Amino acid sequence: MASSSSSALETEIFQYIDVHQSEFIENLKEWVAVQSDSVQPHLRKEVIRMMELAANRLAALGATVNLVNLGSHQLPDGWDLPLPPMILGELGKNPQNPTVCFYGHVDVQPAKKEDGWKTDPYTLTEINGNLYGRGATDNKGPVLAWINAAETFRALKLALPVNIKFVIEGMEEAGSLGLEKLLEEESQCFFSDVDYIVISDNLWLSNKKPVLTYGSRGNACFSVEVECGDKDLHSGTFGGIIHEPMTDLIALLDSLVDSTGRIQIPGIYDSVAALTEEEKKLYESIEFDLEEHKKNSGVKKFLYGTKEEILLHLWRYPSLSIHGIEGAFHEPGIKTVIPAKVVGKFSIRQVPHMDLSVVKQQVVEHLEGVFSKRNSPNRLKVSMPLGAKPWLTDFNDPLYKAARRAIKTVFGEDPDFIRDGSTIPVARMFQTITQKSVMMFPIGAADDGEHSQNEKISRNLQE
Repeated sequence: MASSSSSALETEIFQYIDVHQSEFIENLKEWVAVQSDSVQPHLRKEVIRMMELAANRLAALGATVNLVNLGSHQLPDGWDLPLPPMILGELGKNPQNPTVCFYGHVDVQPAKKEDGWKTDPYTLTEINGNLYGRGATDNKGPVLAWINAAETFRALKLALPVNIKFVIEGMEEAGSLGLEKLLEEESQCFFSDVDYIVISDNLWLSNKKPVLTYGSRGNACFSVEVECGDKDLHSGTFGGIIHEPMTDLIALLDSLVDSTGRIQIPGIYDSVAALTEEEKKLYESIEFDLEEHKKNSGVKKFLYGTKEEILLHLWRYPSLSIHGIEGAFHEPGIKTVIPAKVVGKFSIRQVPHMDLSVVKQQVVEHLEGVFSKRNSPNRLKVSMPLGAKPWLTDFNDPLYKAARRAIKTVFGEDPDFIRDGSTIPVARMFQTITQKSVMMFPIGAADDGEHSQNEKISRNLQE
């Protein structure tokens, strides 16, 4: 009887969603139309307007909503700019039910039609079942998906099986300014009765199969500066008789990683955990199309030839990427100058058990060692301006088991359990400060194009 009753309830919920999907999409269209770009200061008013829209939407559900004032922050030019408020919302207070807190953000990355968009980025446009627009998948669509779920229960006069709390911010794309402080202030108040925290701010591994994410890499960003004097020099006058900073820098950058992708910094792999048999089996069963991934990236060949090797090197092992050189001539044409100072930028995506301070020390010692062998009189400076730690949780936690059952109910198959090769500071932040179980629950396909031109979300996923 219980199974039959449950099946009837699911059918009722699914039917409501099917009937009202156009309304859900109209709501997303209204949100996408707001240019809530948190990166550009002149659009800060739009971010604040977006926060008010989201707060009103929650209030319409019957949620208790608090727009928390976060004050202001100072721009590089000295101007103070108000931070958008943070939304703390609460729906349901049944002491018999567990409390799930959902985190999302409604600010977006910059977007312009002339950047290569096929449609106006701030006009939600449907093409072949895909909904194109800035914020569609990152992260306005997923935020609305959670609100739509609660709205469906309310409309059908069904009791929510859990109490829901919402943390919605407007500065995620600009570094989540104010979030960490708020979490610390509210850890014993707003979060005191929270059992689980769910974050829907990443993507599936493929375009078809749902996933649950249980870990992500960290990121240590480095600058390596080489300077010979206080002014640029003419290569015809000084070329061949001085130690050029660019030559030193290229040698330093070339020493970091070999042609197989292996990092050449001594000791960098020492703290990487051994692969367990249980986790190894997970990699074998994960749905991942190498050719599709290759096609999406536009490259001809990967460093590794099997699915397992690719995923292991994306998720479980550190990687080093060189991003650019500051101070070098990069305009069209030729400029025969020897730059006085150049700065190389690179980062290391580190994995669990790698200590940031140790990584920094290893990098500095390696670069100083390579530099000393060049006998260059130039000045070397190595710094780590940004460091974010990796995140890892237990995918056998009850929260993941519940999510697995829910996904199977909706999609008819179990999700894959994956890690993310990028860095998701907010997951570790919530876990560390609140000491609650945290889960990454992606709502978006691999080809959704978050941060890119033609960002989209599937109509079916938005439902």
